[in-house]
Amino acid sequence: MKKILLILLTTNILCFSSYSFADTYVNGYYKKNGTYVKGHYRSSPNHNKSDNWSTKGNINPYTGKSGTLLH
Repeated sequence: MKKILLILLTTNILCFSSYSFADTYVNGYYKKNGTYVKGHYRSSPNHNKSDNWSTKGNINPYTGKSGTLLH
């Protein structure tokens, strides 16, 4: 019984964590002025600015660039 509970708990945590920190792909689009913005990945939206890739101390895993913004 303990093994089954442990497996279920571990599975739920792994599913939750992979969903919570999933990256989101943004399709390319045209701005009003005609400029095209290429498709790109961004961190999943949340209400915490300190974990965005552009924040100082964080690194964008797709470009390797360090964040520069202070939030």
